[in-house]
Amino acid sequence: MDILTLVGLVAGIAIVIIAMLAEASVITFLNLPGLAIVLGGTFAVTLVRFRLSTVTSSMKLALRAAFTDRLERPHDLIREVSELARVVRKEGILGLENHQTETPFLQKAITLCVDGHPPEMVEEALLQEMHQSSERLENAEKVFRGIGDSAPGIGMLGTLIGLVQMLNTLDDPSSIGPAMAIALLTTLYGAFIAQLIAIPLADKLQLKAEDERRNQLLIITSVQNILQGQNPRVITELLSSFVNPGQPLPAEVRPEA
Repeated sequence: MDILTLVGLVAGIAIVIIAMLAEASVITFLNLPGLAIVLGGTFAVTLVRFRLSTVTSSMKLALRAAFTDRLERPHDLIREVSELARVVRKEGILGLENHQTETPFLQKAITLCVDGHPPEMVEEALLQEMHQSSERLENAEKVFRGIGDSAPGIGMLGTLIGLVQMLNTLDDPSSIGPAMAIALLTTLYGAFIAQLIAIPLADKLQLKAEDERRNQLLIITSVQNILQGQNPRVITELLSSFVNPGQPLPAEVRPEA
């Protein structure tokens, strides 16, 4: 589980709630009509901008992708594919027939190779899988970024509605202060949803998409070189470009020729 995502969300929400309760009660910040305007309006705008199937699948994908940390580090993938290259160099491609990995994309690549498909077909199938996976994460990111864009605007709309209602009761000066506070709550709700939930999740999904695409490109490059019969040491050096410059490959991932 990606504990930092959960900790960040909980901490951010908790800090805001604690600040609210420092000088007032929960009832002060609770306005059901305003909350209904923000939640309902944001959901309605999201349905206008995206298909319902895209919204529902994006919600499920966000919960799975943002709160889990299933992606392998490039170091670990390089170590594994280097081992695969050594096996193929000694036993041929069929030597991978019984190899099992916890990385679904790499397992699919191994299966395609063992089945005897031409290298061009293997590459095409893996690229197609990579594009589809990236598209799903990008769509989920767009949905949450759209929510982050819409919620503050809907909150402002609710505030304007409240101000209009307040102006109709100016004959009672004592009601202006409470009415103004209620009107401003919808802006608070919109900013809360956007800044503490939607936009951070959109950024997390973008990061996940970039990391997953990097790992999949690493695997595709590895498979191409393995099928070409490249030396494991050469493959490892070629894959070093997928590691950050400040994090050189440790000695154990540099196989002997």
